Amino acid sequence: MAYHVPPPAPSSNNHSRRQVMAAQQMILPASPSSSSLVQNLVNLAQQVAMCERSAVCQKRNGANISRIVKLLSPLLEEIRDSLHPLPPSAVMVLHELQLIMQRAKQLLDECRKKSCFCLLMRIIIISEEFYNLMKSLSQALESLPLELLELSDEIKEQVELVRMQVQRGQLYVDPVEEHLYEEVADMLQNLERKEIPDLSGLRKLFTMLHLNSSGDCEREMQKLEDELTIDSDNPENMVITSLISFVHYGKCVLYGVMQTEGSENSSREPGNSCVVDVGELSSSGRGGCSSSPPDEFRCPISLDLMSDPVIVASGHTYDRASITRWIDAGNQTCFKSGQKLSHLSLIPNYALRSLISQWCEDHHIPFDKQDKVSKKGSSMEHIATTKAALEATKVTASFLVGKLVTGSPEAQKQAAYELRLLAKCSMDNRMCIADAGAIPLLVSLLSSKDSKTQENAVTALLNLSIFDKNKVLIMAAEALDPIIEVLRSATSMEARENAAATLFSLSVVDDYKVQIGSKPMAINALVVLLRDGTPQRGKKDAATALLNLAVYHDNKPKIVSAGIVPIIISLLQDDEAEEIRDDTLAVLALIAGCPDGLAAINIEATAIPVLVGLLKSGSSRGKENAIVVLHALCKSGGEEVLSSVLQVKGARPSLNFLLTVGTPRAKRRAISILKLLQRWEPVDYSTSSNVYTSIDMSTRL
Repeated sequence: MAYHVPPPAPSSNNHSRRQVMAAQQMILPASPSSSSLVQNLVNLAQQVAMCERSAVCQKRNGANISRIVKLLSPLLEEIRDSLHPLPPSAVMVLHELQLIMQRAKQLLDECRKKSCFCLLMRIIIISEEFYNLMKSLSQALESLPLELLELSDEIKEQVELVRMQVQRGQLYVDPVEEHLYEEVADMLQNLERKEIPDLSGLRKLFTMLHLNSSGDCEREMQKLEDELTIDSDNPENMVITSLISFVHYGKCVLYGVMQTEGSENSSREPGNSCVVDVGELSSSGRGGCSSSPPDEFRCPISLDLMSDPVIVASGHTYDRASITRWIDAGNQTCFKSGQKLSHLSLIPNYALRSLISQWCEDHHIPFDKQDKVSKKGSSMEHIATTKAALEATKVTASFLVGKLVTGSPEAQKQAAYELRLLAKCSMDNRMCIADAGAIPLLVSLLSSKDSKTQENAVTALLNLSIFDKNKVLIMAAEALDPIIEVLRSATSMEARENAAATLFSLSVVDDYKVQIGSKPMAINALVVLLRDGTPQRGKKDAATALLNLAVYHDNKPKIVSAGIVPIIISLLQDDEAEEIRDDTLAVLALIAGCPDGLAAINIEATAIPVLVGLLKSGSSRGKENAIVVLHALCKSGGEEVLSSVLQVKGARPSLNFLLTVGTPRAKRRAISILKLLQRWEPVDYSTSSNVYTSIDMSTRL
């Protein structure tokens, strides 16, 4: 259970320092830099002396270092106020003192801000750090040339007394903290043996750690999650994961199921539509770092920060480990778009990997510089758990399911909230919750008249649906109609958005695409959410759910009849909807594959100008889908459509531009459109030779 972290490097040899100082006894005038150094030291000493100390861990060691530094403050102030120059040897010692005090302040801050459980797990190492700081301080004071400094006798005597005190200091490990450490270790071991911790002992432990409320426990879990690293092979991650599960269990059984104020606002992460309730990392600490990675750095499957991003045939990027597992399971479609993959080759996305690596470096997060892919996946997904974590999750899930069965409506609401949080962070948690029988009970709460209960229940189901086996259980519990009803009529926009995301997650299974599409109200409600949802989340959830459903051909006319085309054309012209532009264009490209879709697009007056404009300004994926729609219109619409294309300023240059920068599929469509335009309206060879040359060269590919 103990952490094996190497102790700080020892201070440099004292004898060598004295030799250097002896060679530099020449007196030099005080420079601005030395004056600044002394003033910084005075300020640092005041900060260390006044630094708020931990109420739980390293109390005595923290108090000792603060007291010693406070006793040194008069020395530093007298040196600062002295008009006499400083010898180089004194300046060197003062530099050393500055480093010591900086580390002392950092260590005190860590003990105050970090997880108390992690501090207990590192009790020996942190105690040694305090001891090493004292040794370094002793050596620095011994090297301080008091005889060369113009100091009062009183100050010299005080420095001598401080030096003697520090020299006598011994390594101190608080026996109370050691006992707490042993208590935690015993309780985790009991959980591994499937023994439920004694409630009175658990309460006493939490009280001693100042975890006296549900909010205290949530803040402790936040701090624990901040300790997680991206390196999934790091053994500390497994211990921390066990502690998170243990604290969550203690929070539920000691303080009841309670949704703390403000926590509901940070319980779901924006991103791709298969979004689970992992929370915004920067605010709610639901992952392994204090800053939330950009959405494009996350794998659409695991939602973790990608360590080895690769591109599949559809053009989407995934983490290699996640997409490999997806393909190995027999899937030959793109997880996000549902498009059948023309090949299963994985192309490394070196540009994105470099950006992720730089982001990790900027945020002081470890990133594996080797092209090694962990079989366990990212530690943010908490896949690497210990038996204690698993057993703690099981007993927590059973406790919460019991509240769903026998609790009051308020208790049921809060239990659904706790399950929502528990299901957010790992496949193991999702499995345990399902095994405890939570899914049918959560489905029954979807019809609750309480908006927050609805929201918690549907979000919990969304999180649970990420585990493939749970999709079957959700559908078996006849959840589809209640989920659609939440999507249609919930008063909470977040509940409606999460219902849309749940439909997306379920529709990954081909059979469920058919079942969801057979429900007319599902598609209608998704189209309404695409029109009325929030730009950052609702519209994206709706767009990607519709994109997945449109993969099944029989769903296309239903999507068109729901009135999606004018909504998409409007969104394509909306700068605020730029984030979902690729997804809406992909939907448009799919429905253009049916006659109803083409007819609906064709009657939109602005459709062709918008599509032509996107040939230059869109992303690579966007350009491809725009040209696919434009090509379908040109082939089916005859002279009227071709004439409309030519009337758009810059249409020919845009098509020609695509021959150079487009994907192979986009190039083929551009060539076909240019040939259609050529047959319908021959052009002057002297002014358009570049176009024909491009066509001839491209057709040889």
